[in-house]
Amino acid sequence: MELTDTPPTATLRTALADAVERWKPRVQALAQEIHALKEVSFEEVRSADAIARLLEEGGFEVERGTGGLATAFTGTAGSGELTVALCVEYDALPDIGHACGHNLIAGASVAAALALAPYADELGITLKAIGTPAEEHGGGKALMLEQGAFDGVGLALMVHPVQDGLTYNPAGTSAQAVGRYKATFTGKAAHAAAAPHQAINAADAAVLSQVAIGLLRQQIPSDHRIACFVAEAGHVTNIIPDKAVVQFECRAFTLPEYEALLERVRRCFEGAALATGTTLAIEATEPLYEPLLQDDALAAHWTDAMDVFGKDTSRSSGLSGGSTDMGNISQVIPSLHPWLSIPGANVPIHSHAFAALADTPQAYGVMFEAATALAWTVAAAASTPAERERFTQAAYRRRTSTQEAFTQEGTS
Repeated sequence: MELTDTPPTATLRTALADAVERWKPRVQALAQEIHALKEVSFEEVRSADAIARLLEEGGFEVERGTGGLATAFTGTAGSGELTVALCVEYDALPDIGHACGHNLIAGASVAAALALAPYADELGITLKAIGTPAEEHGGGKALMLEQGAFDGVGLALMVHPVQDGLTYNPAGTSAQAVGRYKATFTGKAAHAAAAPHQAINAADAAVLSQVAIGLLRQQIPSDHRIACFVAEAGHVTNIIPDKAVVQFECRAFTLPEYEALLERVRRCFEGAALATGTTLAIEATEPLYEPLLQDDALAAHWTDAMDVFGKDTSRSSGLSGGSTDMGNISQVIPSLHPWLSIPGANVPIHSHAFAALADTPQAYGVMFEAATALAWTVAAAASTPAERERFTQAAYRRRTSTQEAFTQEGTS
């Protein structure tokens, strides 16, 4: 590979690329192991342990159980003033496994971390490889942010695989806010043949809510999303059900739009309850995932790196959907979450076909290109004085009291 002399120096870029190359066999074996394990949210015991052990082999000091989450971890190398986080994901989807390519996310971040570790002090950084479980469901990063796992971090990075044909330029792209909820209708049971008139049918309320939501979809912006399914609505035909549960989610690219959409969906459930005489309870089942913000400077360094690999880095018009708890990190820490286009992946993510493609030579090839680009991006950010100062000043500190919030706002 021929490298251009761009900051950081070509010598350092070559050294980092060579380091990724040396770790390739071990990291690819790790990514393949994670793919085969298919461990879902908060159950990623073996995946997290395998990653932590490899990081320890690469010189990281690893803390397990970060933020009180059993399958989270933090690996630390270096002691510089600027703290950099590489986020590692490794949870799979129920039933279909790694159909979102989290084995590739883990591999890219781990390879970049292992390559950067020997140069951490030279770059003046404290490097953290943070294992963040439960991205698909559960909001691991949101929980870890609240528990202090990202305290002191000045910039955070990761990559995410997508279908073939998407640009590698993350500038201007985003991801939607998403909130997930459970709506429970409570009615009155009765014999379906002997006394149906004495029942209050909770299943009818579930049906009416779905019809109302379906009609609502015609009147919402094209980039808004509503999804739902009936989790419970009776068990036998001769009992009119007194309980029905509908799981649902709402998505939009801004928080005000999300809140407005949620209110309209809530009214669909309230209307169904009113029409059937049932009572309604709605509760959140997961933390809110916030919209994703891409840092322009980090995006420029990443795009410069991907140009070396001959990737399409034309400006994107943005993505049409999807959410990540990396959005919560990006709201408070300068972040980068670029999209990793897998060659030949002409199928949607969250499908069996994409899960199979996430375990192919083509996928692992771009995973290592991404690892190199992540390492170069970190090195460039740490080596550019104005950016380094900005990221150092951006180091995240939780607001633990009203007085602290007032103090931070007054000095910002």
